[in-house]
Amino acid sequence: MKIGIVGNYGNDNNGDESILYGLIEQVKQTFSVNSADITVFSNNTQQTSEQYGVKSYPLYYRKKSLYKTFFKTYQTNGKYVSELDLLIIGGGGILMDFYRREAHLFSTYAFMAKNSKTPYIIYGCGAGPLDTFSGKFMIRLMCSYAQNISVRDFESKQLLQEIGVKKNIEVIGDPAFTLYRPKQQYADKPKKVGLSAVPMYNANYWPSGDVEKYESYVTSMATNLDELIKHKNVDITFFATKYPQDVTVTEDIQQKMRYADKTTIIDRNLKPDALIDVASQQDVVIGTRLHSLILATDSATPIIAISYHRKVQDFMKLINKEERCCSIEDITNKPNQLLHMYEAVETEWQHVVETTKATSKHLHDEAMRGKQLMIKAVEGK
Repeated sequence: MKIGIVGNYGNDNNGDESILYGLIEQVKQTFSVNSADITVFSNNTQQTSEQYGVKSYPLYYRKKSLYKTFFKTYQTNGKYVSELDLLIIGGGGILMDFYRREAHLFSTYAFMAKNSKTPYIIYGCGAGPLDTFSGKFMIRLMCSYAQNISVRDFESKQLLQEIGVKKNIEVIGDPAFTLYRPKQQYADKPKKVGLSAVPMYNANYWPSGDVEKYESYVTSMATNLDELIKHKNVDITFFATKYPQDVTVTEDIQQKMRYADKTTIIDRNLKPDALIDVASQQDVVIGTRLHSLILATDSATPIIAISYHRKVQDFMKLINKEERCCSIEDITNKPNQLLHMYEAVETEWQHVVETTKATSKHLHDEAMRGKQLMIKAVEGK
Protein backbone atom coordinates (compact mmCIF):
# COMPACT_ATOMS: atom_id res chain seq x y z
CA MET A 1 0.00 0.00 0.00
CA LYS A 2 1.44 3.35 -1.10
CA ILE A 3 -0.06 6.50 0.43
CA GLY A 4 0.53 10.12 -0.60
CA ILE A 5 -0.10 13.22 1.50
CA VAL A 6 -0.29 16.73 0.12
CA GLY A 7 -0.76 19.89 2.15
CA ASN A 8 1.03 22.99 3.35
CA TYR A 9 4.06 21.19 4.80
CA GLY A 10 7.77 21.97 5.00
CA ASN A 11 7.37 25.68 5.85
CA ASP A 12 8.72 25.63 9.42
CA ASN A 13 5.14 26.12 10.56
CA ASN A 14 4.93 23.59 13.35
CA GLY A 15 1.17 23.91 13.51
CA ASP A 16 1.08 22.44 10.02
CA GLU A 17 3.81 19.97 10.96
CA SER A 18 1.66 18.74 13.85
CA ILE A 19 -1.06 17.97 11.31
CA LEU A 20 1.41 16.06 9.14
CA TYR A 21 2.82 14.17 12.12
CA GLY A 22 -0.70 13.19 13.16
CA LEU A 23 -1.60 12.17 9.61
CA ILE A 24 1.49 10.02 9.17
CA GLU A 25 0.87 8.21 12.45
CA GLN A 26 -2.78 7.70 11.52
CA VAL A 27 -1.85 6.30 8.09
CA LYS A 28 0.61 3.88 9.67
CA GLN A 29 -2.01 2.64 12.12
CA THR A 30 -4.77 2.40 9.51
CA PHE A 31 -2.90 0.56 6.76
CA SER A 32 -0.04 -1.09 8.70
CA VAL A 33 2.54 0.58 6.47
CA ASN A 34 6.02 1.92 7.16
CA SER A 35 7.30 5.46 6.71
CA ALA A 36 8.95 4.39 3.43
CA ASP A 37 5.51 3.59 1.99
CA ILE A 38 4.36 7.20 2.50
CA THR A 39 5.06 10.07 0.08
CA VAL A 40 4.68 13.69 1.18
CA PHE A 41 4.62 16.57 -1.29
CA SER A 42 6.42 19.28 0.64
CA ASN A 43 7.86 22.78 0.43
CA ASN A 44 11.09 21.39 1.91
CA THR A 45 11.65 17.83 0.74
CA GLN A 46 14.92 17.22 2.58
CA GLN A 47 13.54 18.44 5.89
CA THR A 48 10.35 16.38 5.51
CA SER A 49 12.24 13.20 4.55
CA GLU A 50 14.71 13.54 7.41
CA GLN A 51 12.10 14.40 10.02
CA TYR A 52 9.58 11.66 9.20
CA GLY A 53 11.50 9.05 7.21
CA VAL A 54 9.10 9.36 4.26
CA LYS A 55 9.64 9.90 0.55
CA SER A 56 9.19 13.52 -0.42
CA TYR A 57 8.85 15.50 -3.64
CA PRO A 58 8.44 19.27 -4.15
CA LEU A 59 4.92 20.56 -3.61
CA TYR A 60 5.21 22.70 -6.74
CA TYR A 61 7.76 23.85 -9.31
CA ARG A 62 7.88 27.63 -9.52
CA LYS A 63 7.71 29.18 -12.98
CA LYS A 64 7.10 32.72 -14.26
CA SER A 65 3.32 32.49 -13.98
CA LEU A 66 0.89 30.60 -11.77
CA TYR A 67 -0.48 28.61 -14.70
CA LYS A 68 2.99 27.57 -15.86
CA THR A 69 3.79 26.62 -12.28
CA PHE A 70 0.72 24.41 -12.00
CA PHE A 71 1.33 22.84 -15.45
CA LYS A 72 4.93 21.97 -14.55
CA THR A 73 3.77 20.59 -11.20
CA TYR A 74 1.13 18.45 -12.88
CA GLN A 75 3.58 17.26 -15.50
CA THR A 76 6.30 16.33 -12.98
CA ASN A 77 4.38 15.01 -9.98
CA GLY A 78 1.61 13.30 -11.91
CA LYS A 79 3.76 10.18 -12.34
CA TYR A 80 4.32 9.94 -8.57
CA VAL A 81 0.61 10.30 -7.85
CA SER A 82 -0.20 7.57 -10.39
CA GLU A 83 1.88 5.10 -8.35
CA LEU A 84 -0.18 5.67 -5.19
CA ASP A 85 -3.04 3.61 -3.80
CA LEU A 86 -4.49 6.67 -2.04
CA LEU A 87 -3.82 10.41 -2.09
CA ILE A 88 -4.77 12.40 1.03
CA ILE A 89 -5.29 16.11 0.38
CA GLY A 90 -5.21 17.64 3.87
CA GLY A 91 -5.27 18.89 6.52
CA GLY A 92 -4.94 22.54 7.51
CA GLY A 93 -6.71 25.57 6.06
CA ILE A 94 -5.94 24.76 2.44
CA LEU A 95 -9.43 25.13 0.91
CA MET A 96 -9.07 28.87 0.40
CA ASP A 97 -7.98 31.59 -2.01
CA PHE A 98 -6.57 34.09 0.51
CA TYR A 99 -3.05 33.79 -0.96
CA ARG A 100 -4.42 33.24 -4.51
CA ARG A 101 -2.54 29.94 -4.79
CA GLU A 102 -4.00 27.21 -2.62
CA ALA A 103 -7.28 26.54 -4.45
CA HIS A 104 -5.54 26.03 -7.81
CA LEU A 105 -2.51 24.21 -6.42
CA PHE A 106 -4.39 21.56 -4.48
CA SER A 107 -6.93 21.16 -7.26
CA THR A 108 -3.99 20.32 -9.52
CA TYR A 109 -3.27 17.31 -7.31
CA ALA A 110 -6.92 16.29 -7.44
CA PHE A 111 -6.74 16.28 -11.25
CA MET A 112 -3.51 14.26 -11.15
CA ALA A 113 -5.26 11.65 -9.02
CA LYS A 114 -8.47 11.63 -11.07
CA ASN A 115 -6.69 11.25 -14.38
CA SER A 116 -4.48 8.42 -13.08
CA LYS A 117 -7.43 6.69 -11.38
CA THR A 118 -5.84 7.10 -7.96
CA PRO A 119 -8.53 7.53 -5.30
CA TYR A 120 -8.17 10.71 -3.28
CA ILE A 121 -9.82 12.17 -0.21
CA ILE A 122 -10.08 15.70 1.15
CA TYR A 123 -9.22 15.18 4.76
CA GLY A 124 -9.68 17.21 7.96
CA CYS A 125 -9.30 20.55 6.16
CA GLY A 126 -10.41 24.04 7.01
CA ALA A 127 -12.28 25.99 4.33
CA GLY A 128 -12.20 29.73 3.75
CA PRO A 129 -11.86 32.43 2.93
CA LEU A 130 -13.17 31.76 -0.58
CA ASP A 131 -13.82 35.08 -2.27
CA THR A 132 -12.90 34.63 -5.94
CA PHE A 133 -14.94 32.97 -8.67
CA SER A 134 -11.98 30.85 -9.78
CA GLY A 135 -11.19 29.80 -6.21
CA LYS A 136 -14.74 28.65 -5.56
CA PHE A 137 -14.89 26.89 -8.93
CA MET A 138 -11.64 24.96 -8.38
CA ILE A 139 -12.56 23.88 -4.85
CA ARG A 140 -16.01 22.78 -5.98
CA LEU A 141 -14.47 20.78 -8.83
CA MET A 142 -11.88 19.21 -6.52
CA CYS A 143 -14.60 18.11 -4.10
CA SER A 144 -16.79 16.64 -6.83
CA TYR A 145 -14.31 13.87 -7.69
CA ALA A 146 -13.09 13.05 -4.16
CA GLN A 147 -13.91 9.64 -2.68
CA ASN A 148 -14.97 11.44 0.48
CA ILE A 149 -14.67 14.86 2.11
CA SER A 150 -14.02 15.72 5.74
CA VAL A 151 -13.40 19.08 7.40
CA ARG A 152 -12.31 20.25 10.82
CA ASP A 153 -15.30 22.40 11.80
CA PHE A 154 -18.96 22.98 10.96
CA GLU A 155 -18.31 26.41 9.46
CA SER A 156 -16.02 24.84 6.85
CA LYS A 157 -18.74 22.34 5.98
CA GLN A 158 -21.29 25.14 5.66
CA LEU A 159 -19.01 27.19 3.40
CA LEU A 160 -18.38 24.26 1.06
CA GLN A 161 -22.12 23.66 0.83
CA GLU A 162 -22.69 27.36 0.12
CA ILE A 163 -20.30 27.30 -2.87
CA GLY A 164 -22.15 24.32 -4.32
CA VAL A 165 -20.45 21.15 -3.04
CA LYS A 166 -23.14 18.45 -3.21
CA LYS A 167 -21.31 15.49 -1.69
CA ASN A 168 -21.65 14.46 1.94
CA ILE A 169 -19.17 16.30 4.16
CA GLU A 170 -18.02 14.83 7.47
CA VAL A 171 -16.79 16.95 10.38
CA ILE A 172 -13.93 15.05 12.07
CA GLY A 173 -11.83 17.79 13.62
CA ASP A 174 -8.19 18.57 12.92
CA PRO A 175 -5.77 15.64 12.33
CA ALA A 176 -3.47 17.18 14.95
CA PHE A 177 -5.95 16.03 17.60
CA THR A 178 -4.60 12.52 17.09
CA LEU A 179 -1.53 13.70 19.06
CA TYR A 180 -3.51 13.38 22.27
CA ARG A 181 -1.21 13.46 25.31
CA PRO A 182 -3.09 14.82 28.34
CA LYS A 183 -1.10 16.03 31.32
CA GLN A 184 -1.76 14.51 34.71
CA GLN A 185 -1.19 17.39 37.13
CA TYR A 186 -2.83 20.80 37.45
CA ALA A 187 -2.06 23.75 39.71
CA ASP A 188 -4.54 24.64 42.43
CA LYS A 189 -4.61 28.12 40.93
CA PRO A 190 -3.34 29.25 37.51
CA LYS A 191 -0.11 31.25 37.44
CA LYS A 192 1.95 30.09 34.44
CA VAL A 193 0.73 31.43 31.09
CA GLY A 194 1.97 30.39 27.65
CA LEU A 195 1.39 32.74 24.74
CA SER A 196 1.71 32.45 20.96
CA ALA A 197 1.45 35.55 18.78
CA VAL A 198 1.02 35.98 15.03
CA PRO A 199 2.99 38.80 13.32
CA MET A 200 -0.18 40.55 12.18
CA TYR A 201 0.44 43.21 9.49
CA ASN A 202 4.21 42.62 9.53
CA ALA A 203 5.38 43.16 5.95
CA ASN A 204 7.82 40.23 6.20
CA TYR A 205 4.94 37.84 6.83
CA TRP A 206 1.47 39.29 6.22
CA PRO A 207 0.06 39.39 2.66
CA SER A 208 -0.25 43.19 2.89
CA GLY A 209 2.04 44.75 5.47
CA ASP A 210 1.03 47.87 7.39
CA VAL A 211 3.59 49.43 9.72
CA GLU A 212 1.02 51.52 11.61
CA LYS A 213 -1.36 48.60 12.20
CA TYR A 214 1.53 46.34 13.25
CA GLU A 215 2.74 48.92 15.76
CA SER A 216 -0.79 49.25 17.19
CA TYR A 217 -1.16 45.49 17.48
CA VAL A 218 2.18 45.00 19.24
CA THR A 219 1.54 47.92 21.63
CA SER A 220 -1.94 46.65 22.49
CA MET A 221 -0.67 43.14 23.20
CA ALA A 222 2.04 44.56 25.45
CA THR A 223 -0.48 46.70 27.36
CA ASN A 224 -2.86 43.77 27.87
CA LEU A 225 -0.09 41.50 29.11
CA ASP A 226 1.22 44.20 31.47
CA GLU A 227 -2.26 44.51 32.98
CA LEU A 228 -2.46 40.74 33.38
CA ILE A 229 0.90 40.62 35.17
CA LYS A 230 0.13 43.69 37.29
CA HIS A 231 -3.13 42.30 38.67
CA LYS A 232 -2.44 38.55 38.68
CA ASN A 233 1.35 38.32 39.03
CA VAL A 234 1.53 35.64 36.33
CA ASP A 235 4.65 34.38 34.59
CA ILE A 236 4.42 34.49 30.80
CA THR A 237 6.27 32.21 28.38
CA PHE A 238 6.23 33.22 24.72
CA PHE A 239 6.56 30.32 22.26
CA ALA A 240 6.43 29.98 18.47
CA THR A 241 4.55 27.59 16.24
CA LYS A 242 6.01 29.27 13.13
CA TYR A 243 9.70 29.93 13.55
CA PRO A 244 11.31 32.46 13.52
CA GLN A 245 8.46 34.83 12.60
CA ASP A 246 6.55 34.30 15.85
CA VAL A 247 9.68 34.91 17.90
CA THR A 248 10.24 38.24 16.18
CA VAL A 249 6.79 39.56 17.06
CA THR A 250 7.05 38.39 20.68
CA GLU A 251 10.39 40.19 20.97
CA ASP A 252 8.67 43.35 19.72
CA ILE A 253 5.87 42.86 22.26
CA GLN A 254 8.30 42.19 25.09
CA GLN A 255 10.29 45.36 24.34
CA LYS A 256 7.16 47.45 24.91
CA MET A 257 6.24 45.83 28.24
CA ARG A 258 6.75 47.41 31.66
CA TYR A 259 6.90 43.98 33.26
CA ALA A 260 9.13 42.30 30.70
CA ASP A 261 11.10 40.70 33.56
CA LYS A 262 8.08 38.46 34.16
CA THR A 263 8.29 37.07 30.62
CA THR A 264 10.44 34.46 28.87
CA ILE A 265 10.84 33.87 25.14
CA ILE A 266 11.59 30.37 23.88
CA ASP A 267 13.77 31.16 20.87
CA ARG A 268 13.72 27.68 19.32
CA ASN A 269 12.05 25.90 16.43
CA LEU A 270 9.76 23.70 18.51
CA LYS A 271 8.51 20.54 16.81
CA PRO A 272 5.02 19.19 17.59
CA ASP A 273 6.08 16.97 20.51
CA ALA A 274 8.04 19.84 22.05
CA LEU A 275 5.09 22.22 21.59
CA ILE A 276 2.84 19.81 23.47
CA ASP A 277 5.46 19.63 26.22
CA VAL A 278 5.61 23.44 26.46
CA ALA A 279 1.81 23.66 26.59
CA SER A 280 1.72 20.98 29.31
CA GLN A 281 4.05 23.07 31.45
CA GLN A 282 1.62 26.02 31.42
CA ASP A 283 -1.54 26.44 33.47
CA VAL A 284 -3.24 28.41 30.68
CA VAL A 285 -2.30 28.96 27.03
CA ILE A 286 -3.34 32.22 25.34
CA GLY A 287 -3.11 31.59 21.62
CA THR A 288 -3.50 33.50 18.40
CA ARG A 289 -2.15 30.66 16.28
CA LEU A 290 -4.84 28.00 15.82
CA HIS A 291 -2.42 25.14 16.38
CA SER A 292 -1.09 26.61 19.59
CA LEU A 293 -4.69 26.18 20.81
CA ILE A 294 -5.03 22.71 19.27
CA LEU A 295 -1.75 21.41 20.70
CA ALA A 296 -2.59 22.90 24.09
CA THR A 297 -5.90 21.04 23.90
CA ASP A 298 -3.98 17.85 23.01
CA SER A 299 -2.23 18.30 26.34
CA ALA A 300 -5.56 19.10 28.08
CA THR A 301 -4.33 22.59 29.02
CA PRO A 302 -7.04 25.30 29.35
CA ILE A 303 -6.98 27.90 26.57
CA ILE A 304 -7.92 31.51 25.80
CA ALA A 305 -8.04 32.54 22.14
CA ILE A 306 -7.21 35.78 20.34
CA SER A 307 -8.82 35.53 16.92
CA TYR A 308 -6.79 36.89 14.02
CA HIS A 309 -8.60 34.65 11.50
CA ARG A 310 -12.06 33.13 11.26
CA LYS A 311 -10.64 29.64 11.81
CA VAL A 312 -9.77 30.55 15.42
CA GLN A 313 -13.36 31.63 16.14
CA ASP A 314 -14.64 28.50 14.40
CA PHE A 315 -12.50 26.31 16.63
CA MET A 316 -13.64 28.00 19.83
CA LYS A 317 -17.23 27.66 18.66
CA LEU A 318 -16.62 23.97 17.93
CA ILE A 319 -15.61 23.38 21.56
CA ASN A 320 -18.39 25.65 22.90
CA LYS A 321 -15.99 28.16 24.40
CA GLU A 322 -16.79 31.31 22.41
CA GLU A 323 -16.70 33.34 25.64
CA ARG A 324 -12.98 32.60 25.84
CA CYS A 325 -12.32 34.08 22.41
CA CYS A 326 -11.71 37.76 21.66
CA SER A 327 -10.76 39.63 18.50
CA ILE A 328 -7.66 41.64 17.68
CA GLU A 329 -9.93 44.70 17.79
CA ASP A 330 -10.90 43.81 21.38
CA ILE A 331 -7.22 43.71 22.33
CA THR A 332 -6.62 47.05 20.61
CA ASN A 333 -9.59 48.82 22.20
CA LYS A 334 -9.61 47.26 25.68
CA PRO A 335 -6.37 47.25 27.71
CA ASN A 336 -7.93 44.84 30.24
CA GLN A 337 -9.41 42.37 27.74
CA LEU A 338 -7.02 39.50 28.53
CA LEU A 339 -7.21 40.22 32.25
CA HIS A 340 -11.00 39.88 32.27
CA MET A 341 -10.91 36.63 30.29
CA TYR A 342 -8.20 35.24 32.53
CA GLU A 343 -10.19 36.17 35.65
CA ALA A 344 -13.20 34.27 34.30
CA VAL A 345 -11.04 31.17 33.87
CA GLU A 346 -9.48 31.61 37.31
CA THR A 347 -12.88 31.99 39.01
CA GLU A 348 -14.16 28.69 37.56
CA TRP A 349 -10.76 26.99 37.62
CA GLN A 350 -11.73 23.46 38.69
CA HIS A 351 -14.69 23.42 36.30
CA VAL A 352 -12.46 24.72 33.49
CA VAL A 353 -9.94 21.94 34.15
CA GLU A 354 -12.57 19.20 34.06
CA THR A 355 -14.27 20.48 30.90
CA THR A 356 -10.87 20.85 29.21
CA LYS A 357 -10.06 17.21 29.96
CA ALA A 358 -13.40 16.09 28.51
CA THR A 359 -13.01 18.28 25.41
CA SER A 360 -9.49 17.00 24.79
CA LYS A 361 -10.61 13.36 24.86
CA HIS A 362 -13.67 14.03 22.69
CA LEU A 363 -11.68 15.82 19.98
CA HIS A 364 -9.15 13.00 19.89
CA ASP A 365 -11.90 10.43 19.45
CA GLU A 366 -13.48 12.49 16.65
CA ALA A 367 -10.17 12.83 14.82
CA MET A 368 -9.59 9.09 15.01
CA ARG A 369 -12.89 8.55 13.15
CA GLY A 370 -11.01 9.66 10.08
CA LYS A 371 -9.37 6.24 9.84
CA GLN A 372 -12.65 4.83 8.55
CA LEU A 373 -12.78 7.47 5.81
CA MET A 374 -9.30 6.45 4.65
CA ILE A 375 -10.27 2.77 4.58
CA LYS A 376 -13.51 3.48 2.75
CA ALA A 377 -11.67 5.37 0.02
CA VAL A 378 -9.60 2.35 -1.03
CA GLU A 379 -12.24 -0.36 -0.65
CA GLY A 380 -12.28 -2.51 -3.75
CA LYS A 381 -8.98 -1.15 -5.09
